[in-house]
Amino acid sequence: MADVGASRLPNFSLWSGGPTPGEFYHFPGHNKLNDAKSHTMYPSTSGTSVVGLVYDGGVMLVADSLGSYGSLARFRDVKRLFKVTDKAALACSGDIADYQFIREVIEQKVRDDVCGGYSRELNAGALHCWLTRVLYNRRSRFDPLWLECIVAGYKDDKPFLGYVDKIGTAFEAKEVATGFGLHLAVPMIREAREKKQSLPRDEARKLLTECLKVLYYRDCRAHFKYQLADITPEGVVIHDDLNLKKDTNWEVANYISGYE
Repeated sequence: MADVGASRLPNFSLWSGGPTPGEFYHFPGHNKLNDAKSHTMYPSTSGTSVVGLVYDGGVMLVADSLGSYGSLARFRDVKRLFKVTDKAALACSGDIADYQFIREVIEQKVRDDVCGGYSRELNAGALHCWLTRVLYNRRSRFDPLWLECIVAGYKDDKPFLGYVDKIGTAFEAKEVATGFGLHLAVPMIREAREKKQSLPRDEARKLLTECLKVLYYRDCRAHFKYQLADITPEGVVIHDDLNLKKDTNWEVANYISGYE
């Protein structure tokens, strides 16, 4: 004869996720107070190189429009370059989600300045300084914005071009690039400056187009569609949906081992 008392005992092993005898019940999705907080350390969708230079009469920036999901060319119309004010433009490589976040924060900051009636317009120097503090602060909290940012525009009526990365490293230069562009585009620009000190607008645009073409050939995360920003004392002009495809030639690719 079976033990009646034993049959009335609850079977905790059959209650998956149920309360443990003698302990408090933690609802699904609820973190314990002593649990460590975790952050995403690796971007899922990212953008590649941004290249910028100072020319005679202004500053120019270029960035392609590809958002890569790992090695997959998933999003082919991602705008990674935008106008902040008439004196500043920003382009970012790295995590697309972090770029969208910082863009919304900056655009709200500009709206607050306008609504507050501030007489000083946010220029490139002020934006660059602010970004160094924001990115370093996030890095110090072990929650970095996975970005490399290039700020272009004017500061005190002089052309300005600056770089800031995810750990707060910042500098100013006459030619700046991120990603593969740091290794391929910057040497091309410096070589052009050595040959000719004066760099007018048309030659600057042609040089940046050549840089993008080399990156398209050599960087598997690059794309033929791109944006170009031209910043002058008159303001910021952004050219969207530019295309390199008609200027490239892939016939030589057949001679590369592994291309097939």
